[in-house]
Amino acid sequence: MENSIVDSIKALPPLSKTIADINRIHADPEGSVADMAKAIEGDPMIVANLLKAAASPLYGFSREIKNASQAVSLFGMSMTRSIAIGNSVRKLLNVDLEPYGISSDQFANISSLQAVLLSTWYNKIDRAAAQKLFLPVFLQETGKILIASDIIQNDETISFKSDAETSNNLAQLEKSYVGMTTADVTALVFEHWNFDEEIIEIIKYADEPQNAPDNLKEAANILNIIKTIIPVNKPFSEQAINFGLKKAEDAGFDTAPLKSAIDIVSEFV
Repeated sequence: MENSIVDSIKALPPLSKTIADINRIHADPEGSVADMAKAIEGDPMIVANLLKAAASPLYGFSREIKNASQAVSLFGMSMTRSIAIGNSVRKLLNVDLEPYGISSDQFANISSLQAVLLSTWYNKIDRAAAQKLFLPVFLQETGKILIASDIIQNDETISFKSDAETSNNLAQLEKSYVGMTTADVTALVFEHWNFDEEIIEIIKYADEPQNAPDNLKEAANILNIIKTIIPVNKPFSEQAINFGLKKAEDAGFDTAPLKSAIDIVSEFV
């Protein structure tokens, strides 16, 4: 099955011109909120999804957001880029996550919860690191879409779904079925789309942060901790939270800020 997933990745079409423009503006030191808003305004689907996100209580905006310019100003360029890319990726990959027992909307919500947990936890510790990690955290579960597609094509939905309902290690379960984990697949997807190499490497080691190079180990651990606390099969369950906190402690993090962030974000489940 590993080969069929790799073949599917190679066959993926390029991301839209709007996404290319967003990435270019984000990477440009002279790029501005106005530049990004202008790029987004030409894509009604991205504007609609951005305004939908802005209206969610998850992001905590106190006033109604009516246009792309307001949304970009409030979200900031990094978060805007992540939301735009995330929605475009899900559209391109034709989401069906039945093997994981969740809908497309639930999957999108889990991605948002993971990203908001990062921001709530890490903004006060290292704001620059939190902003840099927002995109990989928001997109780190993308590989599940292709894994689910492969499982469906091989008529293994029922057995995988049954196993996933009780699994405490989805990465291990994925590997037993398709020979790859979500982190493996997501990294290959973004390599195919020529994303920043550091982002690809951080995602690549998110399931096995202990194997990450020293300069990426902290970032890979953060992704792993967040997906442990908010797994797609049982987000914010008591067991998931305890596993995530233990991983944070073992990785040398102060768990108090993380516990506080969990209390805040779990209210939105």
